[in-house]
Amino acid sequence: MMTVSGKRHAVVLILTVLALIGACPGLFAEEIGNAARLRGKHASLAEQLSHNPFQRQLFLKSTETESTLTGDIYAAVDYPFASVNGTLNEPAQGPANWCEVLILHLNVKYCHASASGNGAHLTVNLGRKVEEKLSSTYRVQFNYRTVATGPEYFQVNLDADTGPMSTRDYRIVLEATSIGASRTFLHLTYSYSYGTAGRMAMKAYLATLGRGKIGFTTARDPSTERTEYIGGVRGLLERNTMRYYLAIDTYLSTLSVPSDKRLDQRLATWFDATEQYSRQLHEVDRDAYISMKHNEYQRQQTMQ
Repeated sequence: MMTVSGKRHAVVLILTVLALIGACPGLFAEEIGNAARLRGKHASLAEQLSHNPFQRQLFLKSTETESTLTGDIYAAVDYPFASVNGTLNEPAQGPANWCEVLILHLNVKYCHASASGNGAHLTVNLGRKVEEKLSSTYRVQFNYRTVATGPEYFQVNLDADTGPMSTRDYRIVLEATSIGASRTFLHLTYSYSYGTAGRMAMKAYLATLGRGKIGFTTARDPSTERTEYIGGVRGLLERNTMRYYLAIDTYLSTLSVPSDKRLDQRLATWFDATEQYSRQLHEVDRDAYISMKHNEYQRQQTMQ
């Protein structure tokens, strides 16, 4: 039987919750709506998530317009939502944790999180898939912004006005919702825009270093009537979208690893994951990648 003090505590708790809901009903409704929307997407993709060439519950798509490229990955992962939300969407450590994610990518040479009156920022240097001085790389300034956060849904955005090869409007967006006691459904979007100069720069890359590289989507080649993997700018986009996703997945999978062993485990895990799709993602051998990333990670810690 509840005591008088217990009843008072329950009444206060109920009144507090009602006050919060009354103060910001739109925010609660929006979170519930976004969680329902994302769970609906999970249900609609059930067949694609279970039967695909990725050997994991993952669906990838890409779109190309006259001036914008967008890659989307939807994935069901075996990590509790609270863990994902508490590391990649955490106000104090979230930006720094994203640097731990991004540095795994071959083209990310440096990442540093900082804060100012305008919010949190990530300073990211992008370069080639070999070791190089930071002075030879391209610096991108991302704004880190939590769009929504709650016990069932979150969304975090990384936005940058300009990027390499005359590209602009870079966006990395991650949203997630719980789909069980220890499972989470992720949606990663990676996109950027480009004008005439950017189109010419990417065309030059695809004619040289990017020649013959492919993405993950298949399409029928009208000249041969055969189904082939796409190439070009969409192939480029899909490769990088997958690399960023695998970096997120690797980061989450190693949270329980002791801190002194975490970097080695992450480098090995990310490289092995990319080698599952070696036709699209293989660039360097394992020893070269691990050595390069050890050096870049050390530089990231010392050049703050």
